[in-house]
Amino acid sequence: MHTVRTRRSADDFPRREHLAAKIADVATDPVPVEPDVAEMLANRIIDNAAVSAAAVLRRPVTVARRQALAHGAAHGARVFGVGGTYSAEWAAWANGVAVRELDFHDTFLAAEYAHPGDSIPPLVAVAQQLGVSGADLIRGLATAYEIHIDLARGICLHEHKIDHVAHLGPAVAAGLGTMLRLDAETIYQAIGQAVHLTTSTRQSRKGLISSWKAFAPAHAGKVAIEAVDRAMRGEGSPAPIWEGEDGVIAWLLGGPDREYRVPLPAPGEPKRAILDSYPKEYSAEYQGQAPIDLARRLRGRLGDLDRIESIVLHTSHHTHVVIGTGSGDPQKFDPDASRETLDHSLPYIFAVALQDGGWHHERSYAPERAHRPDTVALWRKISTVEDPEWTRRYHAIDPAERAFGARAEVHLANGEVIVDELGVADAHPLGARPFRRRDYVRKFGELTAGVVKAAERQRFLSAVESLPGLRAAQLDALNVLIDPRVLDAAPVIPPGIFG
Repeated sequence: MHTVRTRRSADDFPRREHLAAKIADVATDPVPVEPDVAEMLANRIIDNAAVSAAAVLRRPVTVARRQALAHGAAHGARVFGVGGTYSAEWAAWANGVAVRELDFHDTFLAAEYAHPGDSIPPLVAVAQQLGVSGADLIRGLATAYEIHIDLARGICLHEHKIDHVAHLGPAVAAGLGTMLRLDAETIYQAIGQAVHLTTSTRQSRKGLISSWKAFAPAHAGKVAIEAVDRAMRGEGSPAPIWEGEDGVIAWLLGGPDREYRVPLPAPGEPKRAILDSYPKEYSAEYQGQAPIDLARRLRGRLGDLDRIESIVLHTSHHTHVVIGTGSGDPQKFDPDASRETLDHSLPYIFAVALQDGGWHHERSYAPERAHRPDTVALWRKISTVEDPEWTRRYHAIDPAERAFGARAEVHLANGEVIVDELGVADAHPLGARPFRRRDYVRKFGELTAGVVKAAERQRFLSAVESLPGLRAAQLDALNVLIDPRVLDAAPVIPPGIFG
């Protein structure tokens, strides 16, 4: 456990004590990746491909793909869905947007929240361009997940309105360092640059949420690749980046007097943080996952939903202020709001799940679905309140106590109150039906149906199964080719600077 705080420029603060240096030490530790970690990493590669396929015709994904296709490279990386090779940072950009667009891949919640699967596209792209082996890719991903999750455990960003991708940049830089077997000094400099250049405000997740929500993590991955490239060429970074007198903590986070405690693996300790992250069964903000399952369960008890006078969801501070009525965002009740906004509206999510008994990544967000009069009426009867017990459980150290759900109090017209609660989603590792490999494969099959041909689906799954043994230059197999007839239906995008 490492204490991190602001240091004056005049202080005796040796390099080895900088958080960036300690992360670099973790990245260079040659500890083997344990089998259950390697298996989970393969699961998340499958999951990323699934959600990318489902998003392939979305406008932001099409824009990012078009930008990447303008940057061909003879010995480059693959852009999801298409043939050819492209510059690694642009392939990471396009693939990162595809992964993030539907808000449908893995999550970790603690002091900060994170989507650590966002590190997969930049590492895979660099591995493809440089001819890295499957085993080294696995090592790099284990580091990226570890650092991303450890930073999220120790440093809260949203409290100070900083976007959560500020932890993704240094995680990708560290993961690339491990994968490419770089020295600690190079990784240290790359981490500093990545932190400096990926720290931004969280207006991207406030009010009327735009498509930048999907681009933000892809941008962080692209920036981290470029930071590593510069560091490999001998360029330095602002230092100490977190602890400096004019650094991130002093001016963007808690201020000169604030201390943070960041856990990192000890020398020789396996990197197992990925096992503490959780998949998404539904394409909605993670704090909406358990409420969707709760709504599905309540639906049978409630019968006629017209009897409902009001629904109050008692939940954690974070859920209340980010996706609940504590946000103060009127857009969360607007049928004309963007998909990104509805995805961050717990009242909308709960209303639709209660009516439909489930959730669909397209139909549940369709404009006609959001405008249904009975949905709008129910939606506006739902509110959230912070419950200190749910806030405590949200931050609990014991995984068995940690909870991201809610207690629903449903008030009926006859005065009856029906109460039910659910702490974690059914797909959570401690949920009613935790995701296993078969569930990731099922999700992949469902989301690629009609988008990827059956033979291509099987080829990709076989490649992932063989990942630890893939040799240098064989990682192109991790790209999924989309049926060209599907891509023909992509939105028409006007040209930009890149063509």
